[in-house]
Amino acid sequence: MLTNKVFMKKTKRGNILKIVREHYLRDDIWCGSEACRKCTQGENGILLDELPEPVSELFPFSHYLLLDTNVILYQMDLLEESAVRNVIILNTVLDEVKHRSALVYKRLRAVLASPGKKFYTFVNEHHKDTYAERMPGESANDRNDRMIRNAALWYEQHLNSAQGKKAKPRPRIVLLSDDADNRSKAVQLGLNACSASEYMKAAKQEYAHLVDKISQRDAVGESKDPLFPSHLTATQIHQGIKNATLMQGAFLASRENFLEGYVRVEGVEKPVLIQGRLNLNRAVDGDVVAIEMLPEREWKAPSDVVLVDEQNDPGDMIEPDPTFNEKAQAEREPTGRVVGIIKRKWRQYCGILLPSHIPGSTRHIFVPAERKIPRIRIETRQAATLLSQRIIVAIDQWPRHSRYPQGHFVRALGPIGSKETENEVILLEHDVPHARFSEDVLACLPQLPWVITEEDLKSRVDLRALTICSVDPPGCTDIDDALHARRLPNGNIEVGVHIADVSHFIRPGNAMDREAASRATTVYLVDNRIDMVPELLSSNLCSLRGGEERFAFSCVWELDDEAKIKHVKFHKSVIKSKSALTYEQAQLIIDDAKQQNDVAISLRLLNKLAKVLKQRRTDNGALVLASPEIRFQVDSETHDPIDVKAKQMLETNSMVEEFMLLANVSVAEKIEQEFPECAMLRRHPCPPQNNYEPLIKAAKHQGFDIITTSGKQLATSLDEAVKPENPYFNTMLRILATRCMMQAVYFISGTLQRDEFFHYGLAAPIYTHFTSPIRRYADIIVHRLLAACVGADSTYPELLDKRLNSNLCNNLNYRNRMAQYAGRASVALHTHLFFRNRSEDEQAYILFIRKNALQVLVPKYGFEGTIYVTGRNNEEIKTGVRFVYDEEEQTQRCGDVVFRAFDPVTVRLSLDSTNVQHEKLVFELVEPYIEGFSVPRTASSGDTEVQPKRKGDPTPAKSKKKSKNVK
Repeated sequence: MLTNKVFMKKTKRGNILKIVREHYLRDDIWCGSEACRKCTQGENGILLDELPEPVSELFPFSHYLLLDTNVILYQMDLLEESAVRNVIILNTVLDEVKHRSALVYKRLRAVLASPGKKFYTFVNEHHKDTYAERMPGESANDRNDRMIRNAALWYEQHLNSAQGKKAKPRPRIVLLSDDADNRSKAVQLGLNACSASEYMKAAKQEYAHLVDKISQRDAVGESKDPLFPSHLTATQIHQGIKNATLMQGAFLASRENFLEGYVRVEGVEKPVLIQGRLNLNRAVDGDVVAIEMLPEREWKAPSDVVLVDEQNDPGDMIEPDPTFNEKAQAEREPTGRVVGIIKRKWRQYCGILLPSHIPGSTRHIFVPAERKIPRIRIETRQAATLLSQRIIVAIDQWPRHSRYPQGHFVRALGPIGSKETENEVILLEHDVPHARFSEDVLACLPQLPWVITEEDLKSRVDLRALTICSVDPPGCTDIDDALHARRLPNGNIEVGVHIADVSHFIRPGNAMDREAASRATTVYLVDNRIDMVPELLSSNLCSLRGGEERFAFSCVWELDDEAKIKHVKFHKSVIKSKSALTYEQAQLIIDDAKQQNDVAISLRLLNKLAKVLKQRRTDNGALVLASPEIRFQVDSETHDPIDVKAKQMLETNSMVEEFMLLANVSVAEKIEQEFPECAMLRRHPCPPQNNYEPLIKAAKHQGFDIITTSGKQLATSLDEAVKPENPYFNTMLRILATRCMMQAVYFISGTLQRDEFFHYGLAAPIYTHFTSPIRRYADIIVHRLLAACVGADSTYPELLDKRLNSNLCNNLNYRNRMAQYAGRASVALHTHLFFRNRSEDEQAYILFIRKNALQVLVPKYGFEGTIYVTGRNNEEIKTGVRFVYDEEEQTQRCGDVVFRAFDPVTVRLSLDSTNVQHEKLVFELVEPYIEGFSVPRTASSGDTEVQPKRKGDPTPAKSKKKSKNVK
């Protein structure tokens, strides 16, 4: 049967076009039920059970669930449960979900693909008995609701008439709808209908726990008195932004003060400060909000107080905000208040449940692991079990009458403190995709055994005879790069950088390509690696392992002895690495003059040229910075840390780095020359001068002037700032300089001016990432661009789409940032595991002098922490022990002992486990010894067992170990 859909469309010129589309209707679409004796079975076999067991006692008979759009949009946590089966999804609903939420649509597609769930998609839009034209004056939403009711009624009648001659029990239809009007109209038609909440609250005993998963978005609070100002409507916000009375931007909550945050507004240089509970007005970190600027007389200065919401369950009474310190007018910043929410960026949050002070209560407070997220109110009947577990909770709403947002329990992760659970928390909190690769992705992998054919060799340069080797950290299995160097007959040196040809195996647009683009990067944890591509590629077919033939993309230069480029060429190749070396092994070969084999000669040539390249980069203003990096030695069976030490850098580290940088620069120049509008590049913005203030101030107090007006002057200043009596001083200065830097980011060449391409840290006018395609998706895109440049592969429309690739860059930048944070969180977790039941006295240096604290760095471990010398209001921590802070000289004095930045001290490291969610490394002063404040040195501190600190214990110097902040 053929019907026509008629649309009216207005063109840009104001003309009205009448569009007629043919719409085919059929009567042979299978209903999907095993109970049906009337339909012709579909290709995928029977999906819906003949007589499903009812879950809810509200409808004690056998039935199928038919869902409306809102139930899917807001109750996916419930629908993903194994107990929810035999469900009919209409394609009307499927299309609407796809239009309204890509994330929920993806989750729904995963459920539909699971055979055990028995979710059946019924194509109601093309069935002649369920299709309905949109009536004059009817909204699209109302028409969709009518289509859903029509389909439910058709199913009810169809299953009743499809039993055959023998009358047998048949399944009924229950329409789940969270729309009261839709339910009411369904009941008038004689249908069984209820909300998802009503359905689950009447669940059988064995399914009672599923009630916890119900979204609370429509829950009505008991209190009528509003605690917060109402938000403006979407229309009011739009009008305010149009009139410039309001501004919009992303809200960034403070980690140190739960009553403070900032909003970054496009076009405004400095973020707008938001301070106080009412001004924050229910904004959650990441939300896009509308703000109104306060008059300048009401501007505030950021608080210097650490403020954590520590009440167990304050109910919905809001006490007055604490008084923020009034500071000089010069220190005050533009301040505003949140007046509306443009877009919520809520996600699922990991954390713990607080015990309720009311025995048997189902209402509980959830404390997120991320300090920037407010506590969440949930209802659960499983509190006795969940109190010892890390759990996941989702926010449903934040009504005006509630101190905290309201949400629902999603799932438990495992026991608090266990390494497996805490690793899962790290991955979830940093939004690291870590599910197993889907069958669609695995289907894109080549079949084994994989061999290089004669056909492959025809399109590649055969470099298997060259002395190529790789140099990587110990234990590396995803080997991206290999090198070679040899003297040419004309006296010059040929150097090749050979990079794994991952783009050969990952073709544009297939399932593996989409997954790699989404993951963006491999994430390295201390005891685990979350691959961007399946292991068959990352650790085998793409990995340039020693003694095995592999595909590569080669960048080959002809250089003179001064490392000046005479010629460069790029081509796809086949290589056979002669050896896969560690940095240490390569260094031993270079240093051992007796070794004169081809590998040794190649390495020495590379090392010699690398030193010239590095000196040239430094002379051009490239920065040599530092960060306190550590390496854990883990037990091979338990994977627990058994030793930890600072990462050692060898000449071979620098050797590999120099040629990777040279390859990246050479490739950047090539792809930008060929594709000036759509080359994927990487830039590092020059920091604003005020970023350098902590570095300049710290150096000045040590008698050194750091000039920051250019990268060259900064590099020279850092080189000259040396103290012979303190060999670690220069390293600490470089660590401070690193923290002044901006974040390097990917971008598309056609979106910025040429002078904005500059990479400040490398002093390179143009730069990209080419050398790590196994672990970075940006490199795969660059490989495809370069292949198109040299005729090794063809382009495709998406590769040259500037807008599409700019969006891709946003995801790459986000995923890279999250991967860095996840790596640091993993280091922090293993640090805590290492120091459980252990304390050590170690050499440290003071990094900063603060008003109430000494910030110190322990070089052996790369740990940084804080020794508090006064309380929040400058009171004495220990009776009789008084520290005096000199702001001008940047010193802390206690009696005859004076502390200055970069002074050596001895500290004791131990673990404070009082807060099960936020364990912290404690730093206590050992030397210089201050009576009543310092702790006495132990004979063998590394073997000393300490009990975890408990609330109320006298602890003169506590700190939370800070993550490395390498920008």
